[in-house]
Amino acid sequence: MARFEMGGVEMASMAERQPNGENLFELGLVYATGREVETDLVAAHKWFNLAAVRGSAEAALYRQEVAREMTKAAIAEAQRAAREWLHTH
Repeated sequence: MARFEMGGVEMASMAERQPNGENLFELGLVYATGREVETDLVAAHKWFNLAAVRGSAEAALYRQEVAREMTKAAIAEAQRAAREWLHTH
């Protein structure tokens, strides 16, 4: 499996190019683990959710794990962000 390291600008650029489930899953991992960015569970949930929509079963599992650490309001925020991303991409 290919691994890549990205900063904020590279992640934004990659997100603009219609990434596949694996790329979106990787973004979820970046935000869930705080690798290269500050840990952000809302963003992690968003990217895992989008990866799951694009066929990543592993992302669906990670999304559930991240959700266990989030409030209902934070989960709703992540879901809204995922819907907005889908709407604009």
